[in-house]
Amino acid sequence: MTDDGAGATSKKVPVAANTGAIRAVGLDLQDGKVIPKRQVRAWALWDWATQPFNSVLLTFVFVPLYLINTDFLPAGVADLPETDPAYVAGIADLSSQFGLAVALAGIAIALLAPVLGQRADASGRRKFWLAVWTGLLVLTMASLFFVQGQPSFFVLGITLMAVGSVFSEIAGVNYNAMLVQVSTPKTVGRVSGLGWGLGYIGGILALIIIAVLTQLDWFGLSGDNGMIYRIIAVGCAVWTIIFALPIFLNVPEVPPTVKRETVSFFKSYVVLVKDIARLFKESRHTFWFLVASAVYRDGLAGVFTFGAILATGTFQFTSNELLIFGIVANLIAGVSTILSGRFDDRFGPRAVVLTALVGLVVAGLGVFFFHDAGKLAFWIGGLLLTAFVGPAQAASRSLLARVTPAGRESEIFGLWATTGRAASFISPALFSLFVAIAGVQLWGILGIVVVLIVGLVLMLLVKLPDLRPASPNSLPARSDNVG
Repeated sequence: MTDDGAGATSKKVPVAANTGAIRAVGLDLQDGKVIPKRQVRAWALWDWATQPFNSVLLTFVFVPLYLINTDFLPAGVADLPETDPAYVAGIADLSSQFGLAVALAGIAIALLAPVLGQRADASGRRKFWLAVWTGLLVLTMASLFFVQGQPSFFVLGITLMAVGSVFSEIAGVNYNAMLVQVSTPKTVGRVSGLGWGLGYIGGILALIIIAVLTQLDWFGLSGDNGMIYRIIAVGCAVWTIIFALPIFLNVPEVPPTVKRETVSFFKSYVVLVKDIARLFKESRHTFWFLVASAVYRDGLAGVFTFGAILATGTFQFTSNELLIFGIVANLIAGVSTILSGRFDDRFGPRAVVLTALVGLVVAGLGVFFFHDAGKLAFWIGGLLLTAFVGPAQAASRSLLARVTPAGRESEIFGLWATTGRAASFISPALFSLFVAIAGVQLWGILGIVVVLIVGLVLMLLVKLPDLRPASPNSLPARSDNVG
């Protein structure tokens, strides 16, 4: 990308100076730098590389069409009509067990993410650990090939998906920390939006490939024992290997900005507690943002984790209809997220987050109350949900990058994971609770909406500084393109 000062006439004011954040915010050290476009694109492409785990395996194909479906129901129940109460209860039970597995994964992330991030900061090996966790994610996806379409393999299936979520999230800690390396105070919103947007668009391409292969009847491949879905999982692993390579080839490893003492793994928890106390004392708004985002980002995760499950189980989407919905949803999410980066850099990330959360609550309630309209209700409400999820995610990431102290990026983003998606036991737990109480999968929507509403209220109570540029003139010129 071109020089960030292109077209700027206003005086440069360090973020830390006008926001009240901890001094020496990591992005301050990037002010005035020229970031090569190949580094920005290579960094953003990691989202594209790992998106199939979320879009194909977790959200639209492997889990809703295979794991939470007939193949894993007891033989007597699987043969019943889809409207039979016993069949409905069986699907609800599978959904509940999957929700529990995801909740346990969230607890594991909560315990591991900040400490592993802290140790990556201290060693200056963020890219190395990104490679390790990405490799473990690839191995987990490939292992899904062994999940045969029989009830006895259900626990293996949900376990691998839960473990994959842990690897994905911890890899994301190091990836998010590297955002500071490939952006400046004036472009961080757009760079963050570009990464998340490319992730959604990568999901589109993966889903289109699957849809085309479906029309070709998978070249005559037998679908017995879930073979097609198992091959899809292996394909996702190969996809990640291919498209993750650029970040390791083009984005350099950055040594620690602040020299820190190397301690044992368990002593890292002692250091972590001290760092959290210091964060509360020196940058209280950052601390409370982490708490608020713990709730609403968990709701965002719930939208994607259970959206397709609801589409097939409650709104009776066929596999082809779900694939088409997934393609359209990812397109809308990708475009809205990339565009929201412009609004982020112009109006500030907090405004983007609040607007997105209001939209999510309205759309979620619409799906629930108008469910009698059938598939149309889910098409309209579901697409609105996807239009708001990406902007909320990308703006949250850029907001934290704007207030994170230099040299502590991985640790703070580890805390972000811990207090956000790491606390993802909230949405799965409420989803499972509402389903268990009502005995109908539809009511799980309300569990997710409750999480979003609470997160919105908490975010309104967080008093963040003004994170917008000092004046419109300080915005990057049009030629300063992150793409």
